Amino acid sequence: MVSKTWVFWEGDWHEGDVPIMGPRTHSTWLGSSVFDGGRSFEGVAPDLDLHFRRVNDSAEKMFLKPCVSLDRWMELAWDGIRRFDRDTALYIRPMYWAQDNGPLAIAPDPESTRWCLAVYDSPLPAVNGFSITLSPLRRPTIDVAPVDVKAGCLYPNGARAVFEAKRRGFDNAVVCDMLGNVAELANSNIFMAKDGVVFTPVGNGTFLTGITRNRVIDVLRRSGVEVVETTLTYRDFETADEIFSTGNYAKILPVWQIDDRQIQPGPLFRKARSAYWEYSHGQGSSK
Repeated sequence: MVSKTWVFWEGDWHEGDVPIMGPRTHSTWLGSSVFDGGRSFEGVAPDLDLHFRRVNDSAEKMFLKPCVSLDRWMELAWDGIRRFDRDTALYIRPMYWAQDNGPLAIAPDPESTRWCLAVYDSPLPAVNGFSITLSPLRRPTIDVAPVDVKAGCLYPNGARAVFEAKRRGFDNAVVCDMLGNVAELANSNIFMAKDGVVFTPVGNGTFLTGITRNRVIDVLRRSGVEVVETTLTYRDFETADEIFSTGNYAKILPVWQIDDRQIQPGPLFRKARSAYWEYSHGQGSSK
């Protein structure tokens, strides 16, 4: 069942899961959609402007026309947020897609770009943590996939990794790059802590260095925690003191098990989460 949803499309707000694509829509069958995801919770919406900047950048890189200004995105987002109770946790999802293909057949026609903004009820996951294992799948490189954008066509690979991990009894999967170094989890960025230092895979062009990831690095460093972006192997995570994830949907969650080894949420995970919440409430605008 779809949760309470408002969608701004073609000049007005519509309630519910509005049908906006047909069988001839380019994105439906040829994958030209991009999106982003902001969050509103506890009356704040941290870094919302960065998500809108990124969706416009993603559109350009996917040969779409980013026809909504940052100010317009922000105005519409707050209009949508105010349609819900102040304390409702919301997902805020701008999208662009191509309606038609251009003269190159499979390529989108930028002039046919459509867009919408969906705002919907989406509770933050409980801070219970999750288990992980190593995925046999890999993250592609930029010469074979548009890994530098938040494109819908990239997400089936993450879904494959999750399904494969769940078949083996785990909640999520660590996905490596083509060289065998850790890139990220199937659906979020990953951090580890060892001997009081926080580590995370350095951006190497195979995965998005997420907005929440970058913010967590910033608030930890401002709190006096050493954070190192570097090349990491799966063995590094197997021997870590702590592991946690960052992502817009769940924000910051601890890992409680890697393969057959159980680990406890630790002080650096708690510091990351509390520092992010403090930042969010310090800079987020009120509904």
